[in-house]
Amino acid sequence: MEKGIDHIGVTVVFYCHDGNGNFLMAKRKNTCRDEHGRWDLGGGGIEIHDSVEDTLKREINEEYCTDVINYEFMGYRDVHREHLGRKTHWISLDFKVLVDPLKAKNGEPHKFDEIKWFNINHLPHPDELHSQIPYFVEKYKPALL
Repeated sequence: MEKGIDHIGVTVVFYCHDGNGNFLMAKRKNTCRDEHGRWDLGGGGIEIHDSVEDTLKREINEEYCTDVINYEFMGYRDVHREHLGRKTHWISLDFKVLVDPLKAKNGEPHKFDEIKWFNINHLPHPDELHSQIPYFVEKYKPALL
């Protein structure tokens, strides 16, 4: 059984910021499941018996090699997409997470070409963004500033 396809998947998505209006994004390699070459926020599926908080901290450490200083739950989204001709459904638990910008680095070079700091008012071109970023920004923009 495949998460998101055979049953609803549950994921944490994190907006890692430095406390000064900048946030991290990772550029997805062609080894990722989908959306190759697009800039994305971090995230990861919750495994059975793992808590949401443990998943959040583990995924941030794996992807960005840094610890969580502070976090806040922003809300959730139903994420309906299509992957390889199959409809998918995920529940995304969305977090705003303060991290130390001096410690952040690409912890998954096999998945990401690079990581980079951005400002919410100066995002990459829309064609270069993960398809879910516009929905995320639309829902949470006041909290992201």
